[in-house]
Amino acid sequence: MKSLLKRFSKNESGATAIEYGLIAGLIAVVIITAVGLIGTELEAVFNLIQTRLGTITP
Repeated sequence: MKSLLKRFSKNESGATAIEYGLIAGLIAVVIITAVGLIGTELEAVFNLIQTRLGTITP
């Protein structure tokens, strides 16, 4: 029984999986935030282009 408990306490595969999950979650949050910020700025650029193209007289 003691050897089983020792092996269980030394097993770190579950901790490694949790660490990888946390890293993947943090990367996802960073990507979502960046896309949100870039998307807003890109929308403003396209609106500006649309406005300026609309004011051009042929």
